[in-house]
Amino acid sequence: MALLNSGDRVTGTLVIDRLLGEGSFAEVHRVRHEHLGLQAMKLFKRIASLEETHRMLDEARLLSTLGHANIVRLFDAGTVRTPEGLRGFFTMEYVPGGSLETLTAAYPRGIPTDLVVRVTEQMAGGLALAHEQDPPVVHRDLTPANVLIGYEGGDIRVRVSDFGLARRADPVTRMASGRGTIVFMAPEVLGYLGHSCASDVWSVGAIAYLLLTGYLPYGEGLGLARFDRPLLPPSRYNDEVDRGLDEIVMATLALDPRHRPATAGELAAALRERRASVAGPPDERARRIAAEALRLHRVPGQLARATALMEEAVELWPPLRELHRSRLALWRRGVVL
Repeated sequence: MALLNSGDRVTGTLVIDRLLGEGSFAEVHRVRHEHLGLQAMKLFKRIASLEETHRMLDEARLLSTLGHANIVRLFDAGTVRTPEGLRGFFTMEYVPGGSLETLTAAYPRGIPTDLVVRVTEQMAGGLALAHEQDPPVVHRDLTPANVLIGYEGGDIRVRVSDFGLARRADPVTRMASGRGTIVFMAPEVLGYLGHSCASDVWSVGAIAYLLLTGYLPYGEGLGLARFDRPLLPPSRYNDEVDRGLDEIVMATLALDPRHRPATAGELAAALRERRASVAGPPDERARRIAAEALRLHRVPGQLARATALMEEAVELWPPLRELHRSRLALWRRGVVL
């Protein structure tokens, strides 16, 4: 039974609309803000103070302020009285497309390979910003359930959520979630050697492998013995996967973290390089993408999409960075001049 139900009031301006889902340590509700419209709310099942809620969100709040198109935005945090006592919550942007689990269900015969590549590149793009922080922010628990899917301007836009929550979540209940967590953990994490940027890269690769093939890399077993058998490349299951994509995905799933891309930024760069190899000179493509961003940024509701496109353009062809640096900084803060 949920801690809160439809119609329950959370604050003076926030009311529960409906339950979206729940995991081992939190419920997720769609809520309606009196002034700001629909939002999503994560309600913790065990955290009972505002101070502990804020500690849970330290890293996520930091990344949210940077305004990256592929990282979910946080709005507020607080506590609410439930039948089980006081519980902490936070609100974030509501993404109506659901999670990657929803996307998988929408394509019972397999997600188109080009779409998987776009999703993977955007996941890596959001994580790259986290890995670039000093010290790096490591997600620690990336699964299809916390990769949210939205659609803007007819194209898909991924938001990575739940940064830092795994670090302070109950390790017993997290491990008990089976397929939802363990199968996306790098072998060194399961071997108690700790998390790193490279372990986040593994998680991205495991998700990409699943989306491309319909199978989990190394199977669904929970023990380390499953890593003893060889991993078949995605192309063995999916004829649309080319050699370059095979190599990128297999590199993310190297058993030794030293043999993987060291950060999500390196993975994103490899995916961009593969895309560039079949799409023409980078300067021409970057200019086309920047022109589309400039067209979209004044269209109501399209600023986030324009920001994502401009970020892609300046990463693809760095000479554009100086030209659009100040504009991009304003767009990230939601300012249009």
